[in-house]
Amino acid sequence: MNPLSKTRRIVIKIGSSLLIDKNDGKINNDWLSILSKEISNLVSSGKEIILVSSGSIALGKKYLDIYSKNLKLEESQAAAAAGQSMLIHAYKQKLEKYNIKIAQILLTPDDTEERRRYLNAKNTFDMLLKLNVLPIVNENDTVATSEIRFGDNDTLSARVAIMMSADCLILLSDVDGLYSDGPNFKDKPTLIKNIDNITPEIEQMAGKASGYGKGGMITKINAAKLATNSGCKTIIAKGSLNKPIENITNGGNFTSFEPHGTPNSARKKWIASSLKPLGKITIDNGAKDALQKNKSLLPAGVIKVSGNFDRGDPVLIIDNEENILARGLVTYSFKDTQLIIGHKSSEIEKILGYRGRNELIHKDDLVMLDS
Repeated sequence: MNPLSKTRRIVIKIGSSLLIDKNDGKINNDWLSILSKEISNLVSSGKEIILVSSGSIALGKKYLDIYSKNLKLEESQAAAAAGQSMLIHAYKQKLEKYNIKIAQILLTPDDTEERRRYLNAKNTFDMLLKLNVLPIVNENDTVATSEIRFGDNDTLSARVAIMMSADCLILLSDVDGLYSDGPNFKDKPTLIKNIDNITPEIEQMAGKASGYGKGGMITKINAAKLATNSGCKTIIAKGSLNKPIENITNGGNFTSFEPHGTPNSARKKWIASSLKPLGKITIDNGAKDALQKNKSLLPAGVIKVSGNFDRGDPVLIIDNEENILARGLVTYSFKDTQLIIGHKSSEIEKILGYRGRNELIHKDDLVMLDS
């Protein structure tokens, strides 16, 4: 059975050990050509693809003639700055053969955790996918410090998958998946093909990092835990195969971690219960009816606002009798919201002097609550 048949949005993580030729430290062009063809097949079948790719530091080291194995922070940042452009250029050359446009997104942990930056990043991803552009993501190593960084792209890819409500996260590895005795092949270990819950026993089976990559099986297990808890299926598969994606779609050897719920339900749960509201928005009966029909909240249906919130902050939505109807993440600050309430969305740009979202709270960022 093809585990990707029902997926719509897929995040694929590519490690340095797959992308970089160990003999000369340059791009493994043959492998990347095959992967690019497989990605084009996924896109042609209607999938939205986001790539999370390592490799900038390894490429930059070679280009800048830096031979130290233990790089200083500033050496890593310099190598990343030089290597990132080479990395993106390689992807562009391969993917444009299939008429796939790409865009580079560099992230730090704050971009996936701090709400306003999270909202900015998510909106950028959404627009690129809407324009049929394939985002290629890496950690922003040129500005991240050792104290503030993801540290490995397995974690980054899980954060991106959660942010974008992906259906599936594929972690391409140098092994087939998780083995019963770890990935070091002792005493004929057994590949575990399906895992419903990541228990402490599962975590103990992880091994150490190898090759160019910083990660290892333990970082992949941790990434799978993050993703599956947010409703995203996770697959660890061998990337060095001739056709690594086809291996997955044909039901070959890999480890699949089953999601808990759906990406949308996990996000709604987070909005409903994990965030402290910073304001209230009172709406009229017309807006109330619209919300009950799973519509977004528009400024025209708002009567008044209170509190002290900024763009991306959580707020309560109430009716005229102060019954709590919903929670949501607001797309405008309190000051701007005051100016646009009661007005049509087409009037927002004239009032605020810039073109923002049509919705005050988008339906994807809104959770109806029981009375």
